[in-house]
Amino acid sequence: MQAFFTIEQIDEVTAAVREKIKTSPRIGIILGSGLNDLAASVENAVTIPYSDLPHWPRSTVAGHAGQLVVGELEGQQVLVMQGRIHFYEGYTMGQITIPIRVMVRLGLEIMIVTNSAGGINQDFVPGDVMLITDNLNLMGMTGQNPLMGPNLDELGPRFPDMSQIYDAELSELARSSAAERGIILKEGVYVGLCGPSFESPADLRFLQMVGADAVGMSTVPEVIIAKHGGLRCLGISGISNKASLDGSSKTTHEEVIETGKVLTPKIEAIIRGVLKAS
Repeated sequence: MQAFFTIEQIDEVTAAVREKIKTSPRIGIILGSGLNDLAASVENAVTIPYSDLPHWPRSTVAGHAGQLVVGELEGQQVLVMQGRIHFYEGYTMGQITIPIRVMVRLGLEIMIVTNSAGGINQDFVPGDVMLITDNLNLMGMTGQNPLMGPNLDELGPRFPDMSQIYDAELSELARSSAAERGIILKEGVYVGLCGPSFESPADLRFLQMVGADAVGMSTVPEVIIAKHGGLRCLGISGISNKASLDGSSKTTHEEVIETGKVLTPKIEAIIRGVLKAS
């Protein structure tokens, strides 16, 4: 398992993507569990299986198609990751974030990241959409920060600021987009854990105490790398299940995928509005 990638290796992947596309994407979109359908709306699309790209890890989780879709959406040139790669799949932090490094080297300006998350906030119900206003990096706090290792000065500084990790202007566009379409948009803090086990009731009560509103197993490493590389970030969580703080109900991946069918139209509508206004 490769922990760190050189700028030459990242540029090798970037060149492989460039060879297969005819446009210069401006906005990257990462689709979370059960949220693949948006990629089908991309016009003049070029599809690139992850397996065709050097150094790019393969997605192994149900609900993640494992391919890039590059084309046009709402007048914007986009690069869509139809399925992400997770740390719990056995990859290193360097491997799961190399797609974001490639976005930076391709010259993208914006990254929109989506995920399915458990609703710790007890006012949230499955099917709600949450704008991520901040995140809690428990992966990084316990020694798995994606910026560990040699810093790539060509991409960003050794000690990047994370005080405004989610772009204020993009967040406001998401609020406006949701309001215009009659979609209730909750807001809150997303906490990223390593997984793959779902949280225990004690875990969830602890996370609630420290201010988390939603919990998942992705997103935070991607956004850290994006911010390091100068991308503006927008984060949207689809609440797929209500976290059971007393252990009275179980959570399954099948539940996450099924709720994605309800969430996808809402999240797609919000993203389309943001793209139109960006």
